[in-house]
Amino acid sequence: TDGYIAGTDQLGRDVWGRMLLGARISLTVGFVTVICAALIGVPIGMLAGYFGGWLDVILMRLVDVQLSFPFILLALTINAILGLGLRNIIITLVIAGWIEYARVARGETLVVREKEFVQAAHLTGCGSPRIFVRHILPNIITPLIVIGTLQVARFIIAEASISFLGFGVQPPTAAWGSMVSEGLDYIFSAWWLITLPGLALAFVALAVNITGDWLRDTLDPRINA
Repeated sequence: TDGYIAGTDQLGRDVWGRMLLGARISLTVGFVTVICAALIGVPIGMLAGYFGGWLDVILMRLVDVQLSFPFILLALTINAILGLGLRNIIITLVIAGWIEYARVARGETLVVREKEFVQAAHLTGCGSPRIFVRHILPNIITPLIVIGTLQVARFIIAEASISFLGFGVQPPTAAWGSMVSEGLDYIFSAWWLITLPGLALAFVALAVNITGDWLRDTLDPRINA
């Protein structure tokens, strides 16, 4: 359509402008969800790995129970309970996504807690909160950063999938998943309605994944060695 970079949709709305608005939604969901999931999962994993015993058993069994459900199915179930909207999508994905941080934080903490500097801090009377913040967290942060970067792409795709199914951001608010869903009826007569949002989603997810791989290769001492 003349005057529009990416044409218009079935209602005459600028597709390019809606794609930019959809990018804001997707990136907001991706980054906010990663931060919130990390704030929940990392402390839980550190507690389980450092103290062990019954606390470790209870927390890890909770993780195992949640892992038994497919990610998208769990997200859709929680979203159906909470209702529709951007805030509820973020809450849904946080509930479904904190477990990966907990597992990695626990595994790394199990290794770090046996280090001499942690044992020395404990013997000098440092409390557990201080040991967590000053000694354990700085030494497990690298794999958590890598996971966070990779999960941004995962959450962006999850948000698009939920919106595509009609459980996410509701019209007229633009979201890549809902734009693809709306364009299905016009796939042959107006191919750009489904192709352009789909390509944008794929490009952003690929770019974030490449960034995550680069961070892993750069920050992981085992790979650098």
